[in-house]
Amino acid sequence: MAELLAPPEETSERRPPVASGLRMGLRALGASLVRPLVAVIFAFVAGAIVILITWPDKTVDPFTNVIHAYTTLFTGSYGSLYSLSNTLVEVIPLTLASLSVAISFRTGLFNIGAAGQLAAGGTVADMIGLTHQSWPGWLLVPTMIVAGTAAGAIIGGIAGFLKAWRGAHEVVTTIMLNWIVFWVSDYIINSNPFVTPFGTPETKVLPINAQLPSLAALSNQWFHTHFNTFLYTVDVSLFFVIVAVIVYWLLIARTTFGYELRIVGQNQQAAKYAGIPIKRTIFLVMIISGAFSGLAGALNLMGQPGYNLAAQAYSQLPTGFDAIAVALLGNTTTIGVVISSLFLGGLRSGSTDMQAVAHVDPNLVLVIEALLLFFITAEFIPIIRRYLPAWMKSNRGRAPVVPARPAQAMAELAGGGVDGAGEAQNEVVITDLEKEQ
Repeated sequence: MAELLAPPEETSERRPPVASGLRMGLRALGASLVRPLVAVIFAFVAGAIVILITWPDKTVDPFTNVIHAYTTLFTGSYGSLYSLSNTLVEVIPLTLASLSVAISFRTGLFNIGAAGQLAAGGTVADMIGLTHQSWPGWLLVPTMIVAGTAAGAIIGGIAGFLKAWRGAHEVVTTIMLNWIVFWVSDYIINSNPFVTPFGTPETKVLPINAQLPSLAALSNQWFHTHFNTFLYTVDVSLFFVIVAVIVYWLLIARTTFGYELRIVGQNQQAAKYAGIPIKRTIFLVMIISGAFSGLAGALNLMGQPGYNLAAQAYSQLPTGFDAIAVALLGNTTTIGVVISSLFLGGLRSGSTDMQAVAHVDPNLVLVIEALLLFFITAEFIPIIRRYLPAWMKSNRGRAPVVPARPAQAMAELAGGGVDGAGEAQNEVVITDLEKEQ
């Protein structure tokens, strides 16, 4: 009897082979890529239909116009070092704002306030840079970056506090905070001592010691000769983005806090059952989320000409709202956010060439972005799969279907109450997350 109850010994035969693990990883990667790729294809097909309908010259082959428009769009984004540098200028703040949205999505929170948090970071950094112009650059630049990051974190923390301890929905609070920050920013821009002496609604230009140098300032003469345009366009904030991406990955995949926020995002009852402080986790996640966006605002101001803020600039800046599309398209994963930022940043950058060369309205890019969000959230994959032929519906390797209400199903099977089944469900959720970790 003791032998029957003894746990089985670990043998090498019980370990899954390396090839099997590789196949499972590739299958999981393919499954994660299907949804965004289908959304991109559908969005571009719908965009082509818009071009066909709105093209003024009906005598020209319409399909040639569509191909020419899309070719120009992508060559204007990635076709040369100059185009790539302009794309990276768009990608730098977009990636940081997207990380802000992605980490909140991981916790089940809809942070729509990246635009306001970005505005807070840029405005506070500008105020410090103009107020302390006599400081040396080695002190002023880090102070501006830290202050801008902290300003975004404070705005995010307000929404997190209201969500965690007052139950206010984060969508409502972040949207309202966006407009509060926008109007406060406009008031500061138009007030002394920050406004220009010419009466225009914009702040004075930051002094040189408050600006981030371009990559050209860190390169040698050979780089100057061969990559002059590329280096002079991109600034050193690119390195901050690389560090931020690594920090996001480490935080999500390699820390206990990342494990906790994933549990909170998937099932708060399971998190409570595991002893995770839900309110504290929500509050801290929104602080970190706001910090990413605040950093984006500070770096965007300090790294690119003309190093000043204009009234109503932030309320019209699309970066904070584009970040929502990037986070959804990238499925909130690290590599997904980076690739999606390069993709949407390229669309923004290439729209100018598409208008100048192919004579297509650059607002088509906005249409494609809206369609991307629509197709991602519409979940067309299950519908498409439903109508596929039987031979294409291979279930090999797919996890078994879980009942829609597992707690009640387990309670009925066990003949017990819902409470006991709920505890079992929480244990299952935690065990699954541990396997992912």
